[in-house]
Amino acid sequence: MQIVHTLAELRRALKPAALRAFVPTMGNLHQGHLDLMQLARQEVDKRAGDNKHHSGGMTVASIFVNRLQFSPHEDFDTYPRTLENDCAMLKANGCDLVFAPSEKDLYPDPQVFKVHPPAELSDILEGAFRPGFFVGVSTVVHKLFNIVQPDLAVFGKKDYQQLMVIRRMVQQMALPIEIIGGETRRAEDGLALSSRNGYLSPEERAEAVQLSMALKSLAAAVRAGNAAGELDVEAIEAAAMQALRARGWQPDYLTVRRQHDLSPVSGTCAEPLVVLGAAKLGKTRLIDNLEV
Repeated sequence: MQIVHTLAELRRALKPAALRAFVPTMGNLHQGHLDLMQLARQEVDKRAGDNKHHSGGMTVASIFVNRLQFSPHEDFDTYPRTLENDCAMLKANGCDLVFAPSEKDLYPDPQVFKVHPPAELSDILEGAFRPGFFVGVSTVVHKLFNIVQPDLAVFGKKDYQQLMVIRRMVQQMALPIEIIGGETRRAEDGLALSSRNGYLSPEERAEAVQLSMALKSLAAAVRAGNAAGELDVEAIEAAAMQALRARGWQPDYLTVRRQHDLSPVSGTCAEPLVVLGAAKLGKTRLIDNLEV
């Protein structure tokens, strides 16, 4: 596995690759990221043949903590940088090339050209509580796509709205990239794996599973309401929020949305749905979702 830091090094390393699968990350990796890497490896081997040296298939991961997607009050400066460990894990999980640029490498000049997703998708849910977040994500991902020029890219479904924004961006910009969504990896108790789980105290970690349990209850209520032909979405969302508050959480949202565009649901709905939640436990903000 190669590790490169500059755009020139990356482009030299990528030259032999006729097929490129890309997994962008911010580092501080966990098994969820490694699942995405393994999925990228499987796709390359399936499409390019098992002998990557003859077929020209290459898996690429980036490790870059992107300042553009952090608000001033968020944890950019304290976000864990664990490059050596990250690279060891990536090497063991099928990665051929790691691109780990510095800020000066990726943003040699202030990034004044930015990608602005449509407000109806980017200013709701996460975007409502983290203004500018999806501008930062879209801008860095588009830039990384331009640099790596992948044939396919793998993103986790845990960041459901982010995955949708990236899919729409690729479609709207006519980028020749297939976006693949990897399933959410969970701990044995059901907590969605996240780099920010490392901020939780032991007591908070034991409590953290309640977010996924709240979403399971919300999904069950949606199924039951749809089956009965009577679904009061506002009431079941309010009940889910209150149940978390009663346990000491500070929920931002627990909500039922349509999968295809994340628009609200007001009653029974035959379309595929998703329940999404974001809440703070102590100082740590966690997100999760379940498709219904």
